[in-house]
Amino acid sequence: MSNKFEKVRRHFPHTRNIVFFNTAAFGPMSLPIKEAIDANLDLRMAAEVDDTRQMYELRERVREGYAKLIGAETRQIGVNINTSFGLNLASYGLPLNEGDEILLSDIEFPATIYVWRGASESRKLKLKFVKSKNLKFDIDEFEKCITNKSRVLSISFVQFFNGFKNDLKRLSEICRRHNMFFVVDGIQGTGAEPINVKELDIDIFSCGCQKWLLAPFGSSFFYISDRVKDILTPNNITWYSSDWKLQFTDLFKYDLPYHDTAEKFQGGYYATMNLLGMEAALGIISELGIEDIQKHNHALIDRLVEKIKDSEYYRITSSLKENERSSIFTITCDNLKEMHRFLFDNKIYTACRENSVRIAVHLFNNVSDVAKLTEVLELFEKQQTRKLAEKIN
Repeated sequence: MSNKFEKVRRHFPHTRNIVFFNTAAFGPMSLPIKEAIDANLDLRMAAEVDDTRQMYELRERVREGYAKLIGAETRQIGVNINTSFGLNLASYGLPLNEGDEILLSDIEFPATIYVWRGASESRKLKLKFVKSKNLKFDIDEFEKCITNKSRVLSISFVQFFNGFKNDLKRLSEICRRHNMFFVVDGIQGTGAEPINVKELDIDIFSCGCQKWLLAPFGSSFFYISDRVKDILTPNNITWYSSDWKLQFTDLFKYDLPYHDTAEKFQGGYYATMNLLGMEAALGIISELGIEDIQKHNHALIDRLVEKIKDSEYYRITSSLKENERSSIFTITCDNLKEMHRFLFDNKIYTACRENSVRIAVHLFNNVSDVAKLTEVLELFEKQQTRKLAEKIN
């Protein structure tokens, strides 16, 4: 672990007490976030200063930070409360007609499914599920499913349960050939894996920030491409959809033009403390660099793989191919739930997902965390082997 990663690790108090491999569920809070929010609480309790103008400036810095992170421009970024908000912009805002087909993975996270299910019921759209192969999105099957009524592919950057990283470039090229909109849920990769939404030709990208981006719950951002910006119908217009230029002394203006940016779709007032947390978390990500974060995470996973790849007890259930892997690594065994509980009892926090234990490695983890995990896995294997022997005898 390089010095810069060790330095950042000190920002996370949990590392003194537990081994946290559960960022795919939520990212632990860091001291910079707590300090930023505490300072704002003190300011608001004093009630001596109206910091509204400063909050607008903060929002712009946050938008700029997320734009840089995903290869976009600030004007294409909006902020809101969760991934579903951005996906709803797509499901209710894209120009779709009755009978149009929405293509989805049959192993997709339910947030995407329910968003499109709701829109399909009110807009009379047709949902088509692409059959997966070996717990991976099957691109060949996807192409077979496309008809002249297919209008949208909505998919995750990284699959939540086994860390499979979808080939967004190839999927985008297929969408372009068939005049389909390309919508991506970025929550399980952004902050740990590099992505460039412009190079990938994504139309709408939505990402909650409470996981790999290490921001507070209730924070997210979305990207809207120039291609769809002017044909997208907003389903949540507010007075903030127009540009008041912070001139709040003359509010009897009812004909102001809407923003010509993603701000048009952001919604009403902002959760100030969340914005402060988002900015502080962005500072950590940018300090380390997303490419170095990916290298760091993958290197730790590689150490774990070396320890268990030849095991007769544990089985690796995530892909290790360079173009398919992510910072999520999964394993299974014959006593999965017992193994998960054993890890928890030894203060190693993971998650059970779809018949595997999910180990999500992030920037605050280090070699000692992996060593502790492999040590406990070995203890559990010995325990189970002993129990089996006693049962046979």
